[in-house]
Amino acid sequence: MPPQQLIRPFHGLRQTATRYLTGHRPAAAQTRALHLAPPFLLEDYTPRYMNISSRDAAMKRSAAYAHLRNCNLCPRLCGVNRYETTGMCLIGEKAKVNVIAPHFGEEPCVQGHHGSGSVFFSMCNLRCVFCQNHDIAHQRNGMDLTPEELGDWFIKLQEVGNVHNINLITPEHVVPQVALSILHARDNGLRIPIIYNTSAYDSLASLELLDGLVDIYLPDFKVWETTTSKRLLKADDYAATARESIKAMHAQVGDLCFTGDGIAKSGLLVRHLVMPGFEAEGAEIMRFLASEVSRDCFVNIMEQYRPDAYVGRTKRGSSGDEKRYPDINRAVSTQEISAVRKAAEQAGLWRFCDPPKHDGFNL
Repeated sequence: MPPQQLIRPFHGLRQTATRYLTGHRPAAAQTRALHLAPPFLLEDYTPRYMNISSRDAAMKRSAAYAHLRNCNLCPRLCGVNRYETTGMCLIGEKAKVNVIAPHFGEEPCVQGHHGSGSVFFSMCNLRCVFCQNHDIAHQRNGMDLTPEELGDWFIKLQEVGNVHNINLITPEHVVPQVALSILHARDNGLRIPIIYNTSAYDSLASLELLDGLVDIYLPDFKVWETTTSKRLLKADDYAATARESIKAMHAQVGDLCFTGDGIAKSGLLVRHLVMPGFEAEGAEIMRFLASEVSRDCFVNIMEQYRPDAYVGRTKRGSSGDEKRYPDINRAVSTQEISAVRKAAEQAGLWRFCDPPKHDGFNL
């Protein structure tokens, strides 16, 4: 058992017995302990963007506008002026948002009882052939919003939706707009944590702009091998980029931490969607997280892969029997999921997003 699992009393829940059953007062206060590793338990939390000085906020705004005029934040390095045209993501100066609503499909520590304030951005800087949200990430559907309008939606989610956080989903290609929207919302009353929910195909320059604005980084480390990412994600530098990005995310916010209500407030939460036939790559990802990020890294090994997007479609020009990406045109097996989990445990990881064995959240 890792030393971090030693339990200490949480003084916020300290209870003092007024008398024993015999009627005598106790000699000392009685203490009730929470079964949560102390280094990851917060008494209270103030979002990081609340602590940014006016000078740093102005510098971030200036940098965001500069990046829009010469788009070089994501690893694609398109270099276009997004006030005039678009790059690979096909998104210009305004962010295109498909859905904004409280969401109950995330990890329990993220969605809580009131939901996560999810903002689903249209389009993406990857082209995953198996994309589980391809109707959003591969299509330009939704509302065109300025950064100010987007920030106003954050406040609506907080005030009307009573959500636990603002969850920015697939934001890698709209980081300048995201930075501007967070600063606008902060100046107009936003007070809840920001989650950056990403594919991990982020540049270090992008993460530098987000430093101080994001509380929880939620990257999905998809595959390990260059040949795999080139074929299935259409980005041969994905794995190398994800490794550097995730290390930079952890350097900013550390390991995932919770308040006493079981809601995550800050830190890194890494997802890995187990792919059929790619459990060996999943094992490599787990070993990387343990050895180069943190053995206390909170990990969600996801098993909900299904053939989607372009997987299983008939190849163009074929007679109709030949399907695209036949090797992943099936569900993932229990054995494949277990292999990745076993590799994670052998590497030293121990904080997993498992179903709770009680009525509360899984911490």
